[in-house]
Amino acid sequence: MMESSEGLPQRWRAPRFAVSFIMFTLWILWAGLALADEKSVAEKIIEILRANGQISEEQYKELVKEAGKEESKPNDFRVYWKEGIRFESEDRKTEIKAGGVIQTDWAAFDPDEEVDAAFSDDDIDGHGVEFRRARLFVEGTIYENYEFKSEFEFAEGDVDFTDVWLGMKNIPYVGRIRVGHQKEPFSLEELTSSKFITFMERGLPNAFSPGRNTGLTLSNQELNGLMTWAMGAFYETDDFGDSFADFSDYQATARITGLPWYCEDGRELVHLGLSYSHKFRDSDETTVRFSARPEAHLTDARLADTGSIATDGVDLFNPEFAMVYGPFSLQGEYFQALVDSEADDYTDFYGFYVFASYFLTGEHRPYKTSSGAFDRVKPRQNFNPVKGGWGAWELGVRYSRLDLNDAGITGGREQNYTFGLNWYPNPNMRVMFNYVLAQIEDREDLGIDDADVNIFESRFQVDF
Repeated sequence: MMESSEGLPQRWRAPRFAVSFIMFTLWILWAGLALADEKSVAEKIIEILRANGQISEEQYKELVKEAGKEESKPNDFRVYWKEGIRFESEDRKTEIKAGGVIQTDWAAFDPDEEVDAAFSDDDIDGHGVEFRRARLFVEGTIYENYEFKSEFEFAEGDVDFTDVWLGMKNIPYVGRIRVGHQKEPFSLEELTSSKFITFMERGLPNAFSPGRNTGLTLSNQELNGLMTWAMGAFYETDDFGDSFADFSDYQATARITGLPWYCEDGRELVHLGLSYSHKFRDSDETTVRFSARPEAHLTDARLADTGSIATDGVDLFNPEFAMVYGPFSLQGEYFQALVDSEADDYTDFYGFYVFASYFLTGEHRPYKTSSGAFDRVKPRQNFNPVKGGWGAWELGVRYSRLDLNDAGITGGREQNYTFGLNWYPNPNMRVMFNYVLAQIEDREDLGIDDADVNIFESRFQVDF
């Protein structure tokens, strides 16, 4: 177990750090609001001085005039709600948002005998509930050009970092720089927040996505927001953003996106993207592993799993496509991993998914041009039966495939069919129902030739 310099185990240090940070941030916000009220207190003092005859009427008018000038200066904070709690200075150069997300999941698994026997210790047969995510965050912009975010995950019974970074923006030619624990710029579905993805879990080939690591990212928009690019260098770390090893597990990642068609404020669009990542490794020191749950988090079973592979490096390729045409949308991605392994020159794994979705109530999937990813769904009418509002209703269907068999490695070939129904009572709440048919074949190390699992799952989500 890793010990801190104070002798506390990391599992104790993490929650103490998170709580301390959140309390400190709330104290700063309270202090700012208190300062915003300071002028009204000064005016009350002026009133008392006049009432007690300690200042003349002429002096009173002059002081009130000066107080009015001070009040007009852009120092006040206003507090308002915009899909979350926000604090904003009058000059809009400082804005802070505090919020969180809670996702509660239920799932039931019905495997065939072959899968049940192979994964008897991995909770693949039965049903259960869990808090999939329970996060708190504070993010904002200060002095117009500096930004930060600190988000912590509490769902696993411990405290982990999700996004913990600081940065600068509006830099000529460069755009934005961020340093810290953050997502690497790779994959449309990965970079779309888990709060806004169409299905409860990302598709099978998300197994190739680097996810979050500690590093530095440069990014910018071009062509009036119709194109984005991002690149970064990262160190592969644990969930607390830490790592220390004899050989450094560095990786370089880049992504570019474009909108060849974009109209009606994103109600109609075509998105194209391409991501690339290289993992620098030393086969004498490090390994890589690719595996995936069957698009359900409540089981620990990885139906497809390469196990550990000694490697001198990995190249990841990822073309993206998405289309929105009013309430209808299509999205798909292809993933390829070339592993420079000891057993063979290159071991080739791949995966892809494609899905379609349709809003029965006429909404569309909002797109965020600054990040080249999808954003929060906003119902035309919030759920309010008295006024005839029923929220937004969305149907989705997805096919995904993951092939982890090559060059003597038999991680299996899996394909999943997923059907989803989403209900959005308002922009901050969502209820999801998914059915997944997961089929695994050619998993020779477990003796699986052709088997399947039926999965029924639901999620109740609120974020702010």
